[in-house]
Amino acid sequence: MAYTTINKSTDYFNTKLYTGTGATQAVTGVGFQPDWVWLKSRSDSTYHLLYDAVRGATKQIYSNTTTAEGTDTNTLTSFDSDGFSLGADSGSGANINGYTQVAWNWKANGAGSSNTDGSRTTTVSVNTTAGFSVGTCASLATNNDTLGHGLGAVPKMIMVKNTASTGNWFVYHASLGNTDSLYLNTNGSTLGSTIWNNTTPTSSVFTMKGGDFATGESLVFYAFAEKTGYSKFGSFEGNNNANGTFVYLGFKPSLIITKNVDTGGTNYDWLMFDNKRNTANLNDDFLEANNSDAETTSGRNGVDFLSNGFKCRTSYGDLNSNQTYIYMAFAEAPLVGTNNVPCTAR
Repeated sequence: MAYTTINKSTDYFNTKLYTGTGATQAVTGVGFQPDWVWLKSRSDSTYHLLYDAVRGATKQIYSNTTTAEGTDTNTLTSFDSDGFSLGADSGSGANINGYTQVAWNWKANGAGSSNTDGSRTTTVSVNTTAGFSVGTCASLATNNDTLGHGLGAVPKMIMVKNTASTGNWFVYHASLGNTDSLYLNTNGSTLGSTIWNNTTPTSSVFTMKGGDFATGESLVFYAFAEKTGYSKFGSFEGNNNANGTFVYLGFKPSLIITKNVDTGGTNYDWLMFDNKRNTANLNDDFLEANNSDAETTSGRNGVDFLSNGFKCRTSYGDLNSNQTYIYMAFAEAPLVGTNNVPCTAR
């Protein structure tokens, strides 16, 4: 029996490495036209830069800060059939001459269309096959807004950011439930927040209440439904041992993002590991979504990417102490696809 209908995960998510030139350049080899591009300099301390096809090229937000949306015509200038194009960047961190870069790319469905499933109209670009949507809402009401996400399935994770003014990134994760949340832009623990109005998302909408959003302000969200053999959003308990916890995914991972939810502060960051920046185990080249630091291999954190999941190889607090962690993960290859070809380990 086939494990998944997504045999080629890189049709929907792919990581691309490139080097900045300081001049206009086209970054190719993604394999599709991306609708969400997350850029970060590996070699230098720069902001994370996030672009999507719904808000449009040149409009950037930053996972590591509360700053509102900015426009920079010298950064990502277009979403192309096999990647994206960059302007003559001299300072933002998207294309600085000589900087080594990573781009994480997701496929949705172009610029999107109007969605009236909720109490407030959204514009949503959605890929129901891959369980991913990008959405915007031009004007929130006061409280208890419901927003259509277009997935046709209950999302397991949602990231929301005010684009009009300063405000935190709120993260919903099914493992935490509807009475809690995290900030993507900090290393803090769970908030105990009522931002979701104590209401679990449905297959059509999610609910928001207050938070860092004033009446009439705009937002962007990224929503994820779990797809067997391609994506997984769960939690695990650390064991405080270098022979660490194994997390079953049902696929060989290409990207893993983890966060300690019990403890906040220094060394409790959102850790990002992928299969392109480090191609062999131990995978310990990590970036942190909540800060601007360059890529590091400090020895503080590391995981093994396996054919069916990942295994922690550290006892440090931000990855594998005796505490609880959430994660989001995307596949390089399913454990077994419709072609009955099994996935192999590294």
